[in-house]
Amino acid sequence: MSKILSMIPEFCLSHWLLRIPLAIIFIQQGLSKLPISVDDAEAFELPYIVWWFAAYGELGAGIGLILGGLLTFSYLHLDRPWVEDMVTRFSGLVICCIMTGVIWIGEPDSLMDVLLYDNLHVLLWVGGLFFALRGSRA
Repeated sequence: MSKILSMIPEFCLSHWLLRIPLAIIFIQQGLSKLPISVDDAEAFELPYIVWWFAAYGELGAGIGLILGGLLTFSYLHLDRPWVEDMVTRFSGLVICCIMTGVIWIGEPDSLMDVLLYDNLHVLLWVGGLFFALRGSRA
């Protein structure tokens, strides 16, 4: 069995299968909040500054995930190779923060309610956590 498994080639770009859809979702959500208005913030019972950070955080996190992945290609390497890793990790951290806020605003009764009934937000949170923990070495 190990001989068969060793014959299967490794797909080293598999992180893009998670990176691209996650980035598209966050860019789309960030763009849908533009132009940012007080009325939109009040509709969600949020202060304007929180709404502003959420909109630009979503947009920035999505762009940062794509940018962090692109910077890993050898022809785009910077003089400081840690930059792409930090961009990816920071974007993942921002995604986790935003999704924690989204889940929190939903006022779930328990953690089990979140895990059982809010699976899209949990999936997005875990995707952000993956990139926050792995960085560009995903």
